[in-house]
Amino acid sequence: MYESVAKTPAVATAAPQVITWNIRFGSARFPFYGDSCGDKVIAKKNDIKDNLDNIVAEINSLDPDIILLQEVDMFSKRSGYINQIQYLLDNTAMNYGCYASIWQADFVPNYGLGRVDLGNAILSRYELTDAERIQLRLRTDQSDLVQYFYLRRNILKVKIPDLNLYAVNIHATAFATDDTKQEHVDKFIQVLADIDLTGDQFIAGGDLNSLPPGAPVIDFCEHDMCNDENFHMEGIEPFHKEGSYFDNFDGEPNILQPLYGAYAPAINSQVMNNPEHLTHAPSTSNERWDIKYDRKLDYLFTNVAGGWVHGSATTHQNLWPLSDHMPVSAVLNLAGD
Repeated sequence: MYESVAKTPAVATAAPQVITWNIRFGSARFPFYGDSCGDKVIAKKNDIKDNLDNIVAEINSLDPDIILLQEVDMFSKRSGYINQIQYLLDNTAMNYGCYASIWQADFVPNYGLGRVDLGNAILSRYELTDAERIQLRLRTDQSDLVQYFYLRRNILKVKIPDLNLYAVNIHATAFATDDTKQEHVDKFIQVLADIDLTGDQFIAGGDLNSLPPGAPVIDFCEHDMCNDENFHMEGIEPFHKEGSYFDNFDGEPNILQPLYGAYAPAINSQVMNNPEHLTHAPSTSNERWDIKYDRKLDYLFTNVAGGWVHGSATTHQNLWPLSDHMPVSAVLNLAGD
């Protein structure tokens, strides 16, 4: 749990604005070796601070009440050992923060990555209580050695008493070739259902790494291919690029249908597959302008009776320079009118 050094006065509102944003550990378009075709490992601290300042400027411009963040770094070597939660709190109107690590190691040997602490966070103008880190199942398609150094994904759940609701944040698996993604989404659905059954309200979302129901394209191997790679060719193993083929188990691309059926999405089903609501832009899109935004992976949902204020939901594709994910924002209608 974190607090800003100097609190900004906050009065509870019936129309709080909510944002979900995968900020890519403040690295902007840095060609990190773990993403797409990147080949770099350690970013310059000054570059990270500049990127964080740009994120701060956008947060202050959008003026949200609650932010669900994914891929936040805490004292990691690759991002200049900066406490990114505290940095964002101290430079925005957010007063309180909660953090749950998904990748924490004193030393990762790959290419000198070193110390890393990456996770989910929730920032709020209002006090946060009853924080809970809900562990998600580990992948079963990895060796014991790889899994030892790999991510422990989670759902971060916290209560916001001033608004009488819960905030729930998830970053589901991206590259699993087994049924881990289904397990992660099912657990997210269960957590929300448990809140709903008690009569409590929630806002929930994050980077679900899943396509919306009815998405027209489910194979991105050629989009994501690096210069020295080949896929979809006889005799080439693997046939599909890891994390790029969205039909590798039963259920995709309709894995999120239960969420759309039970709760109010910020970006509704009539427009969710429109080009202006795609949220992902891989580092390969630095050169591939024809696929600058290639899929929707980031979502907001609520069980509040009033849903979201009509016309308030936005996918901020103009923030492409700041991450490989575009933030989604919407205003909650707590008043119900």
